[in-house]
Amino acid sequence: MTLIRLSGATKIFDATAKDAEPVRAVDDVSLDVAAGEICGIIGYSGAGKSTVLRLVNALELPTSGSVEIDGVDITRLGERELRRLRGDIGMIFQQFNLFESRTVAGNVAYPLEVAGAPRAEIRTRVAELLEFVGLTGKATSYPEQLSGGQKQRVGIARALATSPRILLADEATSALDPDTTQEVLALLKRVNTELGVTILVITHEMDVIRTIADRVVVMEHGRIIEQGTVFDILSAPQHAATARFVASIIEDVPTGDDLDALRARHPGRIVTLDVREGAAAQGDVFAALAAHGVRFEVVHGGINDIRGRVFGHLTLALTGEKDAVERAIAAASAFATLIEEDARG
Repeated sequence: MTLIRLSGATKIFDATAKDAEPVRAVDDVSLDVAAGEICGIIGYSGAGKSTVLRLVNALELPTSGSVEIDGVDITRLGERELRRLRGDIGMIFQQFNLFESRTVAGNVAYPLEVAGAPRAEIRTRVAELLEFVGLTGKATSYPEQLSGGQKQRVGIARALATSPRILLADEATSALDPDTTQEVLALLKRVNTELGVTILVITHEMDVIRTIADRVVVMEHGRIIEQGTVFDILSAPQHAATARFVASIIEDVPTGDDLDALRARHPGRIVTLDVREGAAAQGDVFAALAAHGVRFEVVHGGINDIRGRVFGHLTLALTGEKDAVERAIAAASAFATLIEEDARG
């Protein structure tokens, strides 16, 4: 079931400087997010991804097109209805946005106080959420006494206070170190799997997408340029901008200077094994090479496991008699794709 739907959504901001042109921040974006999934939107600065988030929670209304939440066009709602809608959407931020004058418990309680919940209900809900995010012992601490990761856990607990169906995460890990990032991402995954919350993640880090997202949307200049499952996008990016993001975390087929450096270090014949067909093909390829008396060494690349599906490239340096190497390559090609670097170089 589609929970979030943007149909031809465009957002144009008026120029802020004299003689400047209006800014088309989002340009004809159509996007469906299914209930219960984690959808990642990735793009460089100025791609329009944060504006999409503000359209979803109705902090901005589209200049044209529509935004639907659970089948309701929110562009047609009045202010009272929009306030009710926002209660069903939690938000976490890059810089945490905590109240420095409130304790951890006070920060988590704030949305419930605004909603007019009874005090006893607030105390119970706050205790429940602090236990969920692993901060029970920090209830009376203040934000200045917390690490960055702890602050973001408070932010997540606060975003969940009103039991939203949707959680919007705007660069929620970009201010954190790598280890803390993984802890926060693991917590977001729990929010999704244990609480059934649909999560829309905005990021410029492909590793965030790889770690938790089910599906990825790539934006550039306000438009969606590519979207699909995380496996499909990482294993076979179709757009140049997507390929640049993927290259930041995936070891691909070496070319150019990288290939020249490998040739300088390894006298053998350089070929790359494409293991997109599955990890089992590796053993067959290696056995075929060995059966023809060819020695091989893995000199580049890696294997990636995305939700139990495997893809990647292993670049090999083959050494042996020329005819034996030719026969070995021919035999190994029956089990998997071998990319000849000379043909690509």
